Amino acid sequence: MILTDNETKVDLLNNEAIAKTIIELLREKPEHAVTIGVHGDWGAGKSSVLEMIEHSLRGDDDVLCLKFNGWRFQGFEDAKIALIEGIVTGLIEKRSLATKAGEAVKDIFRRIDWLKVARHGGGLAFTALSGIPTPDHIAAVVGTLRGILSDPAKLATKGNYDKAISSVEGLIKPGESKNVPEEIAEFRKAFDGLLDKSGVKQLIVLIDDLDRCLPDTAIETLEAVRLFVFTDRTAFIVAADEAMIEYAVRKHFPELPDTTGPRDYARNYLEKLIQVPFRIPALGETETRIYVTLLLVGAELGDSDPAYAALVDAAREMLKRPWKSAGLDAQTVRTALGSKAGQVQNALALSDQIGPILASGTQGNPRQIKRFLNTLLLRYQTAMARGFGDEVKLPVLAKLMLAERFLSRLFDQIASAAARHPEGRCEDLAALEAVASEEKTVSKTRRSGPRVTSFEKDAKPAAVATETESATLSEWKAADAIRAWASLAPSLADVDLRPYLFVTKDRKDYFGAASVLGRLTAVVEKLLGPKLQVQSFENELKQLVPAEAAQVFEELRGRVMGGDAFDTTPPGIDGIAVLVRAHPTLQANLVDLLEALPTDRCGPWPASGWEGVIKEAESVARFEKLLEKWSASKSAMLKATAAAALRTRRGGR
Repeated sequence: MILTDNETKVDLLNNEAIAKTIIELLREKPEHAVTIGVHGDWGAGKSSVLEMIEHSLRGDDDVLCLKFNGWRFQGFEDAKIALIEGIVTGLIEKRSLATKAGEAVKDIFRRIDWLKVARHGGGLAFTALSGIPTPDHIAAVVGTLRGILSDPAKLATKGNYDKAISSVEGLIKPGESKNVPEEIAEFRKAFDGLLDKSGVKQLIVLIDDLDRCLPDTAIETLEAVRLFVFTDRTAFIVAADEAMIEYAVRKHFPELPDTTGPRDYARNYLEKLIQVPFRIPALGETETRIYVTLLLVGAELGDSDPAYAALVDAAREMLKRPWKSAGLDAQTVRTALGSKAGQVQNALALSDQIGPILASGTQGNPRQIKRFLNTLLLRYQTAMARGFGDEVKLPVLAKLMLAERFLSRLFDQIASAAARHPEGRCEDLAALEAVASEEKTVSKTRRSGPRVTSFEKDAKPAAVATETESATLSEWKAADAIRAWASLAPSLADVDLRPYLFVTKDRKDYFGAASVLGRLTAVVEKLLGPKLQVQSFENELKQLVPAEAAQVFEELRGRVMGGDAFDTTPPGIDGIAVLVRAHPTLQANLVDLLEALPTDRCGPWPASGWEGVIKEAESVARFEKLLEKWSASKSAMLKATAAAALRTRRGGR
């Protein structure tokens, strides 16, 4: 079961309202030129909105709707000319103008060919300065035109191109001056005349996938749109991520003075072209849960199933008031699907489990949601095919993959611990889930009424560390996102996680340092030695490539945190210092490690000894903030050492 990522006419995102609003706007004053932007992040559903617009306008004889995908033209020909020629050719083909408007057709193709001539060599900017394309330009373009006659995919006929060649050869007569502004004005006039002859009351051009294009292609396409902006009865609907277009503007115009504010200019460029912007909102938690349910049920039943159509209708009713709903409940699904409800129980259970955290993890992005679900289902099917599917439960795999995708460090810590445990469990995870479950119970009790129970009074805040818990558990309890993940069903406390680590081996093998590190195991063992010994390994460490150095660092970090003894310098810390000196790119990783330490249980060692190790400006700033925090620590020795180190650093400036 694979969820396709193609644009769709079946609206699962409640974006049909945007499509309807755009259509109403277009029909309000069809005689006026307008440019409309459909904006949203990559994967937000822009292409589907264009598909809905095109589908809705298909039966309107007064409207001609053409679609252009800039990404498909990228690298094949000039994007500006491709769009202009595509619009004109589409108009001629769809309205059979080749016979009843022959001279007008010849005239406008002749003008397009002149623009091709102007683009040759220095481009339009060059010919705008010179005023006249040179004979060499003409000869070169004539050669190009002759070369493409053999391409049967061209929309124009061979006869049209023969005439175009003759026209290009005669474009410039002795003493005649043609400049770009005049030709553009004449092109607009010719195009307007062609619209008159076509009987089209409104030409709508849908432009998609601009944010996938290289900067030059994106800008050329937008420049072609600008050519038509003042032509009556034309409307352009441009689907693009605003941030990507701004990036394209900055790349295309790199010489903008800093004093003009390149970012402001980039935004102004888009806002001057797009008269009416629509932004597709990100999905909230309720909308994500509904979307996931519809995706999974649709994959089971098929989009054309009448029962599925009834469920989509029920979902749309809920999406009219998303703040009043928590998603598609079991009763609603049973009512809509009828006898087919039993076929989708797994899909519904999975949707209930992953919907809430998937909403925050993907920031409501439909494409990311689909990619996650596809990876989940493919891994599960692969496990079944390999013969250990009975040991893998889909809800457990989904919960672990949520951590892998959105809390990767947490996943690495759980996987490493489970791989070392004789029964494949992570004891810190069991403790975390117990805390998260208690916290969830308290939260539900508070929501159910104003009365405070004795359980609430006795409940401790989740982030408060106890004297006996590990540093890893303290780190997890202090993070809201990790506690939210831990509170999800099912509990993993008593689950043997080893089969699931095999399922996720396409990312990393966690079974033993030897299998993960290979020859680097010996390096790790050396760096666990005494300080004087590890100092001599710096030159050897410099021979490691960055990826190998990062592996060694992570293994040492796991040993330090797993040892759970911080009153004196743990084994591996001196090795980490030498490793980071040899590979300065690991400074941020080192500060991450220091930030994760349980400071109230630390001796003085974290606050000193990092001279010549932490040198990069951002890492230094983070470390000094840590010193400030440690200066207020409950650990007297760490407090005094941190305060002294801070005074020394600031006094030396």
